[in-house]
Amino acid sequence: MNCYLPRQAWFIVMFIFLCQTAFSQNSHTISGSVVDATTGKGLPGVSVSVKGATSGAITDANGGFKFTTGHSLPVTLQFSSVGYKPEEATVTDASVNVNIQLSSTEILGKEVVVSASRVAESILQSPVSIEKLDIRAIKATPAPSFYDALANMKGVEMSTQSLTFKSVNTRGFNSNGNTRMLQLIDGMDNQAPGLNFSVGNIVGITELDMDNVEVLPGAASALYGPNALNGIVLLNSKSPFQYQGLSANIKSGLLNESGRTNSSTGYYDVSIRYAKAFNDKFAFKINLGYVKADDWQAYDIRDQSLLNGSKLSNTGHTANPGYNGVNTYGDETNINMKGSLRPAAMTTGNALGNGIAQLSAATGGLITRDQIFNAIMPDSNNAYVSRTGYAERNLADYDTKNLKVNVALHYKFNSNLELLGQGSYGTGTTVYTGADRYSIKNFKMGQYKIELRADNFYVRGYTTQERSGDSYAIGTLGAGINEAWKPSTTWFPQYFGTYAGGALTTFSTVFQQQIGQGPAAAFAAATAAAQGGAASYHAAGRAAADQGRLLPGTPEFDAAAQKVKDKSIPGDATGVGAKFNDKTNLYQAEFMYNFKNQISFMELMVGGNYRTYDLNSDGTIFAKDDNGEEFKIQEYGGYVQVGKRLLMDHLKVTGALRYDKNENFAGQFSPRLSAVYTFLQTHNLRASYQTGFRIPHCQDQYIDLLTPQARLIGGLPFLRERYGLNTGPVYTLESVQAGAPQQYTFREFKPEKIVAFELGYKALIANKLVIDAYIYTNTFKNFNGTQILVQPTSATTRNIYSIPVNYEKDIKSWGWALGLDYNLPQQFVVGANVSYNELSNEKDLGSFKAMYNTPKVRYNIYVGNRNIARSFFSFNVTWRWQDSFIWSSSFVGPAVNAMNMAEIPSYGTLDAQVSKLFPKPKVTVKIGAANLTQNVYIQSWGNPSVGAQYYASIGYNL
Repeated sequence: MNCYLPRQAWFIVMFIFLCQTAFSQNSHTISGSVVDATTGKGLPGVSVSVKGATSGAITDANGGFKFTTGHSLPVTLQFSSVGYKPEEATVTDASVNVNIQLSSTEILGKEVVVSASRVAESILQSPVSIEKLDIRAIKATPAPSFYDALANMKGVEMSTQSLTFKSVNTRGFNSNGNTRMLQLIDGMDNQAPGLNFSVGNIVGITELDMDNVEVLPGAASALYGPNALNGIVLLNSKSPFQYQGLSANIKSGLLNESGRTNSSTGYYDVSIRYAKAFNDKFAFKINLGYVKADDWQAYDIRDQSLLNGSKLSNTGHTANPGYNGVNTYGDETNINMKGSLRPAAMTTGNALGNGIAQLSAATGGLITRDQIFNAIMPDSNNAYVSRTGYAERNLADYDTKNLKVNVALHYKFNSNLELLGQGSYGTGTTVYTGADRYSIKNFKMGQYKIELRADNFYVRGYTTQERSGDSYAIGTLGAGINEAWKPSTTWFPQYFGTYAGGALTTFSTVFQQQIGQGPAAAFAAATAAAQGGAASYHAAGRAAADQGRLLPGTPEFDAAAQKVKDKSIPGDATGVGAKFNDKTNLYQAEFMYNFKNQISFMELMVGGNYRTYDLNSDGTIFAKDDNGEEFKIQEYGGYVQVGKRLLMDHLKVTGALRYDKNENFAGQFSPRLSAVYTFLQTHNLRASYQTGFRIPHCQDQYIDLLTPQARLIGGLPFLRERYGLNTGPVYTLESVQAGAPQQYTFREFKPEKIVAFELGYKALIANKLVIDAYIYTNTFKNFNGTQILVQPTSATTRNIYSIPVNYEKDIKSWGWALGLDYNLPQQFVVGANVSYNELSNEKDLGSFKAMYNTPKVRYNIYVGNRNIARSFFSFNVTWRWQDSFIWSSSFVGPAVNAMNMAEIPSYGTLDAQVSKLFPKPKVTVKIGAANLTQNVYIQSWGNPSVGAQYYASIGYNL
């Protein structure tokens, strides 16, 4: 297998093994066995630990255990295993074996969650909807990774932009690089500061170190602040005190999709974890993960220009000279041939003007120059010509790779007070879809924190350091290669001149042949002949202009591409640049304090944070101030939460209020009120009123980026003034396309807000069936969407701007979801969930693009068994389906966007896995496949086509 680790990784691996020999002390050796209370057979894989300490072991294949502890006797041992009731035993004499029986039980519906209220509570009694993926579920999932498995959760959807970059979303308004979802890793906001969204799990947690994932759909700003508008994803890693020892996993397999350059290619995923605790005071862990693959490819060749009367289904310049393929680049540049040639046609001193003048003179002026020109040209609405573009696969770097390294040091002052330092570093190459398709090449990001925490408070500070490496805009690269080879100022005149010359020759020949029939008849015949040959003139024009064009795979093409990649966006007088140099940093300090030790009659919690964005893109993404410097953005916020149990503890009421301030916008208050009523012990009704807000992110505020579709500028007033949008006429694209230009009036740019109501029911029935249902409504105010504006610069030219604006009316959505999980005999489990989301007042929005980007219906069905007949075999099969929907974004061609034509087809996928645990060597073998039926699908416009992914893995001490 051609799998390798970077050189630095081997030093970490050697360090891990050396650490295993670095610890010895005076101690007691405790041994014993654990058996099934029903069968009497030994139970392997049972966790045995010293209560209040870190010493412990895992039982072997026969249920035996043996470990050493430095604690003085007596000690209390804790025994736990998935599917069994926990037990404790006191040891007073280490020479006596400890023999324990565990009784089988199910934990369905008994999970504990933290994210809903920032305090530990039963998942059944959570005041809001919440989904959880724990260690058991991660091991059982048929998805290739735990991050992929998030799509199987109720109400959760994903947008796949590459193999390693997926965006998570809930409850509508999905996007690539989702800025309305907050992803926290061990409490740190995992966004790339310059991009303002999480880059999947590229700089995250390895699967070996993943403890659990909690997904909180819906508004959550009251506790989590800005951008927790659509929900939160909390990823929590394992503690080195609780999970010690060496674990390793090697996974390899195939990606298969017939439309790729090579339909089947391999991929490799290697991860190692080592953790060790000393004297129950100090502990450390080291994690290493490496993924390598040939990525999924985007190759949609449909024509999204809609120029010259073209249909979306058309392909290539033969069908439309103004063709602009979805995943071809460089063909976005287009000019109206008729408008461009008219000045030359009406004057002499050039071939076209001279030829037309001679024909007009031959008729004694009966046929004017203007009539002849119109006869040989298409009408103005069908005269657009675009440059010849390049396919994405010839421009993107599909050599996907991702290296993750994590190191954490923990020190316990006592059993309740812990100090830790943690560093996470990730680097890799992937592809992302924004206003353009971007090759995120050799991207680097680090997150570093120091934290002091106890069970009732924490204080933490962290920074996120982003470095874009060699990243570049793929669409801009395509245009740049074209310009480097032959500037458009040369290419278009060659095309137009060849076209006009051919058309004029045909016209002149036929006219002279028919002149005996009279000028009028000759003119009609010549016009028909000239118009009938338009396709051949276009072909000749493109052939002439493209003669000597740089072809992918040649040294000349590679040299030109590299030159464009090395030059920063948008370029300079020497050529186009596609590279962006993002070195933006984020700094945050925050705290939380729970007064549970001081106040017993209610719950009281307070918290706050201060954040700084230090923008630094070398002018490639963000605007500069008058001194030529990029901006810093300051934010701060604080919250208080109060909870109280009433009615003999059957009713819990919780209220929270948060205030946040960004220096560019007015302060925002975010209240939340929730109530949970518990009856018949395991039945829970919940109701909540929640609010959220999204301060326009860094790019919404300060972006200044030229893309093939439009110039993207931020919504702050100074940028409108910089480009003269406040002084000159500016029209909406929709009104221009409709033939009735309507001038646009700017309003104040504000943070968007959401008011949400939710009713839910969650219950555990007969310890067998979990029911989770909810219905919600959302009302968005000052909704932040995108407006495409047209700024005329002359009679034939114009500038296109894309700018974030607030919609002046409310935008409303609603939805519901239902989840059922059932325990069958012999540890078989089945389940299903369905979710429905709808934009309620879509018809009232007019031309405004809310970018809802969400299917109305999604559902998942699964069946599995984590331990078939106690044989350590497990399996899981999951079917996932979603409805078709319309995608709207700045990447979609403006005309297609305006006409709501960017449909994402419905699809269904089948995932399956089977695994076997070998207890004695502590090895697990797993074989599986995602999209087993090979139903190729895309999840958003312009994104890659995803096929089947087959894998096999072998893991040690998982």
